[in-house]
Amino acid sequence: MGTGAPESPNVLVRSRGASHLQRTDKRAGLSLLTPAGIVILAVTIFPIVYSVIMSFNNIQITQNGFRFQFNGLQNYKQVYSAPLFWHSVWFTVYYSIITVAVELFLGLLIALAIQNVERLKSVSIVIMLIPWALITVISAQMWSYIYNGVYGVLNAILQQLHLIHAPVNWLGQPTTAVISLMIADIWKTTPFVVIILVSGLQMIPKDYYEAARIDGANSWQSFWSVTFPQLRGSIALAGLFRILQAFGIFDLPFVLTQGGPGTATTSIAMLGEETLFTNLHFGLGAAVAVSTVILILGACLIFLSAFRGMVGEEAQ
Repeated sequence: MGTGAPESPNVLVRSRGASHLQRTDKRAGLSLLTPAGIVILAVTIFPIVYSVIMSFNNIQITQNGFRFQFNGLQNYKQVYSAPLFWHSVWFTVYYSIITVAVELFLGLLIALAIQNVERLKSVSIVIMLIPWALITVISAQMWSYIYNGVYGVLNAILQQLHLIHAPVNWLGQPTTAVISLMIADIWKTTPFVVIILVSGLQMIPKDYYEAARIDGANSWQSFWSVTFPQLRGSIALAGLFRILQAFGIFDLPFVLTQGGPGTATTSIAMLGEETLFTNLHFGLGAAVAVSTVILILGACLIFLSAFRGMVGEEAQ
């Protein structure tokens, strides 16, 4: 004779009702997500897939539109055999590494300074957001006035300080053009790093600092034993976002230097735009674009691995 009591019909009804409600909620959620999914497919997935298809074809413009002629890896062979492509890759890589490293260092210093000024914290954050909020084209045009070799503000200031004896064409020489471009980028994007790091600092419990003071730690020791370990995740996150943005740099050098002098500041994004839209080599331009995506994905994977390591998570 069984010891369990028969299940009440009301329980079965409630169970079936809850299951039906869950299915209804799931369908409602999917219906709400469908428009967003369609938009993502239309503006993100489809262009990427279409670019890959274009990169394997020789595309010609005819009276009836575009004519695709499959040529395999010929576009990639032509792109990878061009010295300008590897120059643009090298410029993009070292430009990204240097600017992001400087932005993280300056961003950390500024974030620590803002965190220690309680009364002016909100005002400081608002002021820091001004460069980041400016449209890149506008800020680039402003920096072009500063760097101008004839009437530029920078030359006027340096001459008044007797640091230079004659105006310098900052954007007309390869070395100074690259450095000038980096300074403009660091000025604009460091506030982005500051905001992320300030948010990370505010999440550190005050009890940790009190415990460090009780143990006799000074400010420098508190930074290395409390602040930096707790802030590593925010630093890695800011670095991840910035390196991905830096690898796609286009508008700043396009306005400031047009990729010059010569090809000194030609990024891989600028090379793709010039090949695709200026020279109308659609297959080659698509191959450059696909190569750019692969490069960015590689940088993303490296930084994600570094991010997991910094926050103590094991790579899966």
